[in-house]
Amino acid sequence: MLKEFKKFISRGNVLDMAVGIIMGSAFTAIVTSLVNDILTPLIGLIIGGLDFGGLSITI
Repeated sequence: MLKEFKKFISRGNVLDMAVGIIMGSAFTAIVTSLVNDILTPLIGLIIGGLDFGGLSITI
């Protein structure tokens, strides 16, 4: 079983998936920062000084 696992890892699919997950998490952090630090305050100023900090939607 360990031999099959090493064969699976050496194919490169796991490495590609790991790189994709790391890039996805970095992209998520960038988008979250962009929305929280730039877009939300800008929209608040345009609408009339509303603070969206406490706004949340629960599903």
